[in-house]
Amino acid sequence: MSYYISPRFLDKVAVHITKNFLDLPGLRVPLILGIHGRKGEGKSFQCELVFEKMGVEVTHISGGELESPDAGDPARLIRLRYRETAELIKVRGKMCVLMINDLDAGAGRFDEGTQYTVNTQLVNATLMNIADNPTDVQLPGSYDPTPLHRVPIIVTGNDFSTLYAPLIRDGRMEKFYWEPDRDDKIGIVGGIFSEDGLSQREIEQLVDTFLNQSIDFFSALRSRIYDEQIRDFIYEVGVERVSRRVVNSLEGPPQFRKPNFNLSHLIEMGNVMVTEQQRVLTSQLVTEYNRGLYSRNLSQPTATPTQANQPVNNGGNGYHKSQSSNTHLTLETQAQIRELLAQGYKIGIEHVDERRFRTGSWQSCAVGQINGESDAISTLESCLAEYSGEYVRLVGVDPKNKRRVMETIIQRPNS
Repeated sequence: MSYYISPRFLDKVAVHITKNFLDLPGLRVPLILGIHGRKGEGKSFQCELVFEKMGVEVTHISGGELESPDAGDPARLIRLRYRETAELIKVRGKMCVLMINDLDAGAGRFDEGTQYTVNTQLVNATLMNIADNPTDVQLPGSYDPTPLHRVPIIVTGNDFSTLYAPLIRDGRMEKFYWEPDRDDKIGIVGGIFSEDGLSQREIEQLVDTFLNQSIDFFSALRSRIYDEQIRDFIYEVGVERVSRRVVNSLEGPPQFRKPNFNLSHLIEMGNVMVTEQQRVLTSQLVTEYNRGLYSRNLSQPTATPTQANQPVNNGGNGYHKSQSSNTHLTLETQAQIRELLAQGYKIGIEHVDERRFRTGSWQSCAVGQINGESDAISTLESCLAEYSGEYVRLVGVDPKNKRRVMETIIQRPNS
């Protein structure tokens, strides 16, 4: 199967890698290339195709490896993989790169509900340090004065605005927004269906029919076409005997004839997939469930002995407020809430016990939708009462830039 490489993508990645292996006097070359764009557009796969074409070896790090219960482990991992890749360049005598997939998922800050841990801070700081000193990357607890070979770093993600701003500045990271145009999609989809006998005109019509879909939609569509044969195979063998027939079978793996890949059938199956996408977007079962759960909590409040004579706060923001308290916010805190709401910012509330306070492992209170100043104050007072023995802080979030504009501790244990 021959896959298509976008000329724009090939040009950007090839230039970045090559430029980092050249000694260009008087030039400061960014070490990191950040490739970002919509989900499912084939960023990582296009990178792999470029690496294969250039003969580049790759050391991979997943965004899921950038968090750990042990503080410092992800930062140590990045340094270790970088040094290993530098050693590969020296041993193999060829270009090598370090690639971090889904960096924003592991080190980004999406909203007030995302915890900003010590590891997140260390990952950002480590990448900035490596970008500034690419030939002097040390492991914790040791020092090697031998300069390393410079290793270009390529990172992928969906939304780099969630990353720490100093990390993505131009001197450290060169950005490339990958959004395949119609010609790119036709080329990529043509590669996906290259063995299935579709003409160029049919490929173009298929792409135009689902022009707003991402690249992985067409790959999933090709996989969906095989479902009919696999379904026939299951019921022919018998559902209870599929496992014995497929796994370690003496008869060998099952063989399937070539499915029906004509254009009308592909469009029909594609429309089924689009319908399923719409159902996911419109169902919102979690919202409906939470609304019903909250309504039951309000209609049947459970009073404890210390709360039997206290009123129930029937706020409508989704946060459980049946606990009334004697906690009163200071005038300063109320003024801060008023100012945040007036500027269009969202209110967030976080808490942490004394042990986790040392590591910065704050957890969010489920405040839900806050409507107005009185709603915010009552929600905050309920949270203060529920976590009376912990640190509680007020958070202001800019919904447009998805960044925090304020963090202030309003309660301390035993205060």
